[in-house]
Amino acid sequence: MSTNASEFERAAKVLVGGVNSAVRAFRAVGGTPRFIARAEGAYMWDVEGRRYIDYLGSWGPMIAGHSHPQVVEAVTRAARDGLSFGAPNLRESELAERLCAMFPQVERVRFTSSGTEATMSALRLARGFTKRDRIVKFEGCYHGTADSLLVKAGSGALAFGSPTSAGVPADVVRHTLVAQFNDLASVQALFAQYGDEIACVIVEPMPGNMNLILPAPGFLAGLRELCSRHGALLIFDEVMSGFRVALGGAQEKVGVVPDLSTFGKVIGGGMPVGALAGPARIMESMAPLGPVYQAGTLSGNPIAMAAGLATLDLIGAPGFFDRLGARCGRLIDGLNAAAREAGLAFCAQHVGGLAGMYALATPPNSFTQVQGQDVERFKRFYHLMLDAGIYLPPSPVEAFFFSSAHSEADVDATLDAARAALRAVA
Repeated sequence: MSTNASEFERAAKVLVGGVNSAVRAFRAVGGTPRFIARAEGAYMWDVEGRRYIDYLGSWGPMIAGHSHPQVVEAVTRAARDGLSFGAPNLRESELAERLCAMFPQVERVRFTSSGTEATMSALRLARGFTKRDRIVKFEGCYHGTADSLLVKAGSGALAFGSPTSAGVPADVVRHTLVAQFNDLASVQALFAQYGDEIACVIVEPMPGNMNLILPAPGFLAGLRELCSRHGALLIFDEVMSGFRVALGGAQEKVGVVPDLSTFGKVIGGGMPVGALAGPARIMESMAPLGPVYQAGTLSGNPIAMAAGLATLDLIGAPGFFDRLGARCGRLIDGLNAAAREAGLAFCAQHVGGLAGMYALATPPNSFTQVQGQDVERFKRFYHLMLDAGIYLPPSPVEAFFFSSAHSEADVDATLDAARAALRAVA
C-alpha cells in the first residue's frame, strides 16, 4: 500500500521538489504533502484512504464542490466530441457571451489556458494600447509567474521593483513600479513622477495571495480616478475573486469598473482556463485585428469551456451566493469565537466563498501586517487541523475557499477541530 511519504519520495525523484507548484511541497508549514487520490463534494481522500473536509478547493475553482455531477456530465459529453481542435468551437463563444452579459463593460473576451497567461496578455495589451511602458503593481498581490510581475517593493514607494525570482533579469522589471495595497498615497506619488509613462495599474481588488485582504474604503475608487486622469488602464485581476465573492466578482461588490479584467479558476470549473476581457475599443488592439500579438494552442479548449459553462449554470441559480455567504459566515463567526475562548491572537474573515484566517488579533490590511503573523503558531494549528481531517491551504499567506458542497455538519466538524487546535496552541 502506498503512503503519502512513499509517494512524496517517489515524486521527488522525477518532479522538481516532488511537486508541480511550489506551495504544494508543504515547505511553508513543514511535514509531508498529502497525495490526493480522489475528491467528491466537499471532501478529498489521500492515497492512504484518509478523508479530509477540503478548504483548498483546487485553489478556488471548486465553488460547487468536487466532481459535481452536472459538471462531470458536461465534460464527459464534450470529451466525446473531441478533446481539442485548435480551431474555433461553439462553446468558447457561448462562455464569452456569458461573461459579456455579466459585466456591462465587457464587450470582447480572449481565453487563455491559465491566469498567468491572462495577466501577462493584459499587460501587453495595456502597453500596446497606451503606447507606454511602465506598469504599477502592489506588494503582495500575485498575478501569476510572468517575469515583469515577479517583483516586490524596494526601500520606498518610489523605488523601482527588484526581481523576487532568480532568472528574472533586472532589465525585465525596470518598467515595473511597486506600490502598497490600501495606500493610495503611494500610488499618487508614482503617478506624480511617472504619470505620462504609466500604461496600467494591475491589482487584485480583493487579494488572496497575501491571504485575504479587503480594500480600504475609497482605495479602488481612487485607483480608478488616477488611471482615468492620467490615461492609464486599470486592470482588475479577478482570477481568484471573480465569481467567488459574487456573481459579478469583486467589481460588483466594490462598485468600481476597471478597463480590463482577468478571470480564471471558477470559469473553468476545475479545468485549465484563463480569460482577458474588456471593451471592444481596447480589446480589438489584439491580433488578428490589431498589432498586439497573443495566441495559445489550447486557448478556448472545448472541455474547459464545457466545465465553465456548467459551473456558471450552478452558481447563477437564484440565491446561490446568499446561501454560500451565510454558511461560510457561520464558519467564520465560529472561528473568531473559538479564538476568543482560547484567548488567542487569531481571527478570520470572508467575502462570499473567499475567506482568510490569520495568526493575528485583527484582520490585516497590508502585506506588512500579514508578515507580522505568528507563523510558528500557525504551523502547529495547521497540522492539528490536518490531523483532524481538515485540509486548509498549506501556507499562512493563502486564502481558503468555501463551496456550496460544504454542509452544516462540515462546518460543525471544522469548528470542533478548530476549538481543540486553538486550545492546544494557546
